[in-house]
Amino acid sequence: MEKNLSPEAVRVLGVLIEKELSTPEYYPMTLNALANGCNQKSNRHPVVEYGEFQIRENLDELGRHRLVGHAAVAGSRTEKFRHAAAQHWNLGREQLAILASLMLRGPQTVGELRTHTARMATFDTMEQVAAHLDVLASVEEPLVVSVGRLPGQKGERFGHLLEGQDALEAYTAAASEGLASGGGSGFGDSAKMHLNEELENIRSRLSELEEKFEAFRRQFE
Repeated sequence: MEKNLSPEAVRVLGVLIEKELSTPEYYPMTLNALANGCNQKSNRHPVVEYGEFQIRENLDELGRHRLVGHAAVAGSRTEKFRHAAAQHWNLGREQLAILASLMLRGPQTVGELRTHTARMATFDTMEQVAAHLDVLASVEEPLVVSVGRLPGQKGERFGHLLEGQDALEAYTAAASEGLASGGGSGFGDSAKMHLNEELENIRSRLSELEEKFEAFRRQFE
């Protein structure tokens, strides 16, 4: 079980899963596309700046765990990559979507996960999200775990375990301390939450348009 993947490798794997589910026409992915996906300014926490050399190192790490591999694409001379998370962990689309969102954004509540996975999978109710979280948390080697609530937040949050339990606990402790010291809103204002969700949806659509334009531009290179 991959309990101690690096944060960088987790980001790369999350991008591969996200793009397969949300924009399959641009999957498998090149090194350049992976770098763009990792470095997006929207739908990512934290925001990073990875170069292609670092992406390749992360792919090598994931390859050693048999979580990614090269993809043979007819008519393409560019090296491309695909993930093997679904087969490796025997996960369905909904479970993959939840896991990818946690990998790309950090711990989230059931409601936040339902919103943030909208482009990858369809959940009609929050109960459906909770049911798939139960599956991810109850396998022999759990992939997600409850990390409690943030100060001022009603919903219980969940995080992934791919970097190990210690890394997750350090992350959540830092987030709680930041809010307690005034570093965040605490998500107590439902109107602000709704506005943030709308902004994320807009950013997500803009990101998708940017990806489509980049793919169109590459046809003429």
